[in-house]
Amino acid sequence: MKLKPWVITLIVILVIALISIFWAIGTYNKIVALEQKVQESYSQIQNQLQRRADLIPNLVETVKGYAAHEKEIFEAIADARSKLIGAQTPEEQATADAQLNSALSRLLAIVENYPTLKADANFRQLMDELAGTENRIAVARKDYNEAVREYNAFIKRFPNMLIANAFGFREKQYFEAKPGAEETPSVKF
Repeated sequence: MKLKPWVITLIVILVIALISIFWAIGTYNKIVALEQKVQESYSQIQNQLQRRADLIPNLVETVKGYAAHEKEIFEAIADARSKLIGAQTPEEQATADAQLNSALSRLLAIVENYPTLKADANFRQLMDELAGTENRIAVARKDYNEAVREYNAFIKRFPNMLIANAFGFREKQYFEAKPGAEETPSVKF
């Protein structure tokens, strides 16, 4: 039995249509999975920033016991901490994080003037926890930026971009340090 040409054409069109549909479904699901990875990575940054924000009041209280007259730095830390907690986007968090890092650097410079504070066991423990948290934040940022790179590259490739654009998937922003973050903050006494 020989198939008619229109039947062969119809079969070819159906096969092409099925392949296209399965490709579109697979691409959509991959984009969703990559987007979820970006969100998961971002939540890890938020978790570690919150951990640091929770450690800071204890550190400040410990330092206050030794350096109560350094009121300006305590206010700067409290202000920067509240901005960090209230930040909603990666860009806002990066800005608030830079401000908090600057204030913490000034606090640590003040600590240098109080040898008995540096010897305090509670202070040392808090500093160790803060250092560990800073390392976790760096790793979480790296993981987030890697997830964003993978996601952005996938949705920009042709033909994946057709599905991404059709379903409204947009490029994600990297967690970047603000200009000037590489400079050491000045500390004035």
